[in-house]
Parts: sequence; C-alpha cells; structure tokens
Amino acid sequence: MKFRNLAAVAALSAGLATGVSAAEINLRMQTHYSPEAVSGQLAQEFIDNIERMSGGRVHIEMFWSSAVVATVEGFDAAATGILDGEMHGGAYQTGKNPAFQFVGDPMGGYDTPWELYSFYYFGGGEKAANELYEAHNMHLVGWWTGGQEAMSSSRPIAGPEDLKDWKFRSPPGLETEIFAELGASPIVIDFTEVFTSLETGIIDGADASSLANNVGLGLYDIVGHATYPGFHSMPVDHVTFNLEVWNSFPDDIKAIIETATQALAFKTSMTIHIANEEAAAMLKEKGVKLYDWSPEDRAEFRAGAQRAWDGWAEKTPEAKALVEAHRAFLRRIGKIQ
Repeated sequence: MKFRNLAAVAALSAGLATGVSAAEINLRMQTHYSPEAVSGQLAQEFIDNIERMSGGRVHIEMFWSSAVVATVEGFDAAATGILDGEMHGGAYQTGKNPAFQFVGDPMGGYDTPWELYSFYYFGGGEKAANELYEAHNMHLVGWWTGGQEAMSSSRPIAGPEDLKDWKFRSPPGLETEIFAELGASPIVIDFTEVFTSLETGIIDGADASSLANNVGLGLYDIVGHATYPGFHSMPVDHVTFNLEVWNSFPDDIKAIIETATQALAFKTSMTIHIANEEAAAMLKEKGVKLYDWSPEDRAEFRAGAQRAWDGWAEKTPEAKALVEAHRAFLRRIGKIQ
C-alpha cells in the first residue's frame, strides 16, 4: 500500500508540472471505535474534512472496530505497511517501550485537554513524541482526548485522605503504582467486570471511563459518589501514519491532515465535555455526590504521580526524555515546582 501512495505522489508531481488533474491518494486506516460511537462519528468527520479540504485528492478507507487486526496490533500493522495509518492510542504500546505511557496517558499531569494540547503544540511535546514514534517507523500527527475520567465510588472520595485503603478497579501499569503509593488498594479487574464487582462489593470504587460513559454503564445505579471534574487519568487517542507514507505526502496534504486532526481533537474535547456536564446535572438531581478536588488536593495527587513517573523514567531513555519534556512544561505553566 505504501508503494502505491509513493507512486501516487510521483504522478501528482508530474500532473502539476503538465497541468493535468492531480492524482488521488488512497489510504487505509483502522480505529477501535465503531462508526456508531460518538468517537467513531467524530473520526468520520475527520475523514470527511480531509476529503473536502483536499478537493477529493485524498480518500480514506476506514476499518472500524479493529476489523483488520486487534487494537494492540494496529500500530505495528501501520508500521509494516499492512495499513497506512491508525487511530488507536499510544498506551497500547507500553509493552514496546514504557515511554508510550507518556503519550497514551500522562497520569496526574494535566487537569484539562487544553493543557495537554498546549504541551503538544507549544511545549515540545510534538518533537519529543515523534522521536519515539519515528524510531518505530511511524509519524504522530496529533492527539485527541475527551478529557479527565471520573472515579466512581460507594463511599466519599473527597480528597487524598479518602484514598486510604480504598479498594478500586484499576487498569494495570502506572495507575496502580500511583494509587498504591498514596495508600489505596488498586485491583486489576477487566473492564467488563466493573459493574458486577461494584454490585457485589468486591471493590469500593472503579476507574472505568468518563462521567457520561459511567452513567451509560449503569454504575450510579449502585454507587452514589464520583469525582468530577476528574484529576487522575486522561487517556489519549492518536492519529498516526507509516513514516514512509507520511514523508511521501506533499506539504499541502500534510497540512490538511494536521488541520483535520486539530479539528478532531478540539471537537472531541468539547463534545465529551458537554456530555459530562449533562451527566453531572442529572446525577446531582438524582442525589449522587460529585467531588471536585481542590487545587491543593490535586497538587498532592500530582506529587504522588511524579514519584511514580520517576520509576518509569528510568526504564528507557525515551521514557526519560518524555518525562523530562512533560515536567519542563508543567513547571512552565505552574503545575509543579
């Protein structure tokens, strides 16, 4: 596929020189989202924007719901040329290099998507991240995130003191280290088992998803407490292309894809924010208690996260470079000393 793209670019250059119509660029991409999901609909808008802005020169065939390869294999499928690009997330690649944690979810780092986007575009994040991606024959175009996730709980979770001996569902990896260091008892449980684990009292709470998605999961039918706005985790999806394919694009096509990625990112954050605000209003009426941690409590959690970051920074040079890049920006915006 990538060789066909290179040929298309060569034809495009020839066409521009002779005045004939520009050649088409046909791309194959994969995402784990279904076309019906909110994020899938936004990904379709991304495709439509690229096709419109390119005047029909670029066509993207999207394989929804990880139809070609498993979600964790999408990155490698693009890197090896089975796909041209993918829209999954860096966190799926932490087994390849722990540095991917800090492009997939820099836990405890940022309060809002806008801070994270600012790091990427104005804080050295784009350069630091692409040093990692391009070492794996991939180019990172940009990130898109719905923002902070919410913690759901059967008991109050108003601040760091409430984390003591708090048993909750956690994904594996960095999060378990951060919360264990702060006195909680994270338990790695599959996402599909969150509801029954809360219902049977195996756990006191759960890190599952955004507030709105947690409502959809029915979690607040069985527990009455949640953090909102969240503070601990902001998972990031990405837009990537095979490095050779990306380098084959003319500059105007690169600019179109970059612009479409920014539109995707900003619209995703706004869409999820509205859904969360609507969910918060409904939950308050229902009697669910929402906890917005104070700046001091958020700083305490961030300090605990930074201690866990230290251990991950020692795993690989790439992880250290990304941790240092995040910290430099966090100091710049006054989040850490």
